[in-house]
Amino acid sequence: MAIETCLQEKVDFVLISGDLFNTAVPGIESLQMAVKQIKRLKDAGIPVYYIAGSHDFSPSGKTMLDVIEHAGLATNVARGEELRDNRIKLHFTVDEKTGAKITGMIGKKGGLETSYYYQLAKEHLEAEEGYKIFLFHSALAELKPKELEQMDAMAVSMMPAGFDYYAGGHVHVVDRADVGAHKNIVYPGPIFPNNFSEIEKLRHGSFVMVEDKEIRHVPLIVNPAVCITIDANNKTPAEVEAIIQRELLQHNVTDAIVTIRVGGCLKQGKPGDIRWNDIIQSLYSRHVYFVMKNTNALTTKELEAIQVEEANVEKVEETLLQQHSGQFKLTGNDVELTQKLMHSLSTEKHEGERIADFENRLISELDKILN
Repeated sequence: MAIETCLQEKVDFVLISGDLFNTAVPGIESLQMAVKQIKRLKDAGIPVYYIAGSHDFSPSGKTMLDVIEHAGLATNVARGEELRDNRIKLHFTVDEKTGAKITGMIGKKGGLETSYYYQLAKEHLEAEEGYKIFLFHSALAELKPKELEQMDAMAVSMMPAGFDYYAGGHVHVVDRADVGAHKNIVYPGPIFPNNFSEIEKLRHGSFVMVEDKEIRHVPLIVNPAVCITIDANNKTPAEVEAIIQRELLQHNVTDAIVTIRVGGCLKQGKPGDIRWNDIIQSLYSRHVYFVMKNTNALTTKELEAIQVEEANVEKVEETLLQQHSGQFKLTGNDVELTQKLMHSLSTEKHEGERIADFENRLISELDKILN
């Protein structure tokens, strides 16, 4: 959808600020789809300029981004050289049609790219004349939202000043800001939300169009999002079910992604007593596209608080099972069986073992445990 819009609006070029892929060596299906779409841009005479992000960067240099560049489909603008004083001098890539001068810095996991910024020779970048664009893949301390306060971030001042546009990646927020001599710092948001909370917050993906210095966020609505939050405090599971159903009836859920977040402390019953299958089936009968639920903050008064002081996982599991056995009417045999099942289901695939062989081995173990 993003590339189709770019083609329709006949853009001069496209910028990708990292994480085109989720890994340096993506699956064939992802690669096929990306190459097919980027080739549409090449066939239309629209260049693609990119940097590697924290997901598709590879310290070994073995990344599919290089294959795409060698195929002539895109250009890596994070290029430069190491000076004698160990500083990094970035080079500009000049877009032939517009004369825009583009450069950027790669992203690495855990914000480790910050060390490169300490070594960056900024003076020649800042002295360069013309329309300049800087691609970066980092969280910025001045622009970091409250929910990401634990994320590693660097100061805006670490980037070269005086550029006309700063194309940001890595942080999945929709934002545009000016910070001192750094104008037009833009985060376009993900082209599709990455998890439950992002669907709740963003509702859809987006990207950015820039025309005559006008910055425009373009929504990418693949499916509408219907997001509801339910307070289950001092309610029964049946009351929670009724509230959820009543709330959902107020929305058109046809072809929608529905998220249901339930939190609070039930006055009786357990979270598992909520008949989620009935709720979800009723949604699918209304032609919903997909349903997600989140009950991480849902608790009950019926579960006793327990303390565990054990030092290893096996002892913690044993203690939890013993202390909860009374509440769930478990016998000694039930506790022993549960421990055996947990141990067997934690089995990992052996090095070089085929998936089918691993599954057969696991099923065989479970058959013996369950007699």
